[in-house]
Amino acid sequence: MDARILLVEDDRETAEEIISVLTDRGAAVTHADGGRCGLSSAREEAFDMLIVDRMLPEIDGLSIIATLRAENVRTPVLVLSALSDVDERVRGLKAGGDDYLTKPFALTELSARVEALLRRPIETREIVLRVGPLELDLIDRVARRKSRTIELLPREFKLLEYLMRRPARVVTRAMLLEDIWHYRFAPQTNLVDVHIGKLRRKIDGDGEMPLLHNVRGVGFILRVPQ
Repeated sequence: MDARILLVEDDRETAEEIISVLTDRGAAVTHADGGRCGLSSAREEAFDMLIVDRMLPEIDGLSIIATLRAENVRTPVLVLSALSDVDERVRGLKAGGDDYLTKPFALTELSARVEALLRRPIETREIVLRVGPLELDLIDRVARRKSRTIELLPREFKLLEYLMRRPARVVTRAMLLEDIWHYRFAPQTNLVDVHIGKLRRKIDGDGEMPLLHNVRGVGFILRVPQ
């Protein structure tokens, strides 16, 4: 993980744990213990991503994110919060956050989410993703194919979002196991194939042009036929 990360976290113990795990993985972490210095650092220096606590002294985390987005700072942001209800998650995403992690959390999960965000193309910050006839609303958590609403389970939603952020690109099973299931190794399992099969049956209905395809021996691709 070769990245420069700004951590805005006022709890010293939490900050020290995060800094330790990220530096062990090769990241250079700058720490700000308050909202005002965190916003200043984000404005003055170039970081590969930000980790911002929701509740901060001086300026709260969502205000920091909203301010940066208004200033066209597009750096990926992971929001940390002790507030776990759905409305708070939605507020975090609407403010411009890219992911939301609820306290307390496992440091291995935080590390996996950081690595996934660092791999995500910065330009794809839409709140509605579109690939051909498919549409995915990331705020209302609704999927549609033209006028047809698609009912997705939470894991299926994450899987479809991952594929729609990488249209016409081959996605391997190892990538999905790491980024969706947060495995740090590639176990011998058909977990990915089972979920892809269920997702395909939902997005490619009877009489509809197939969008989700297997790439033999490699993985999968979400592609609109030419």
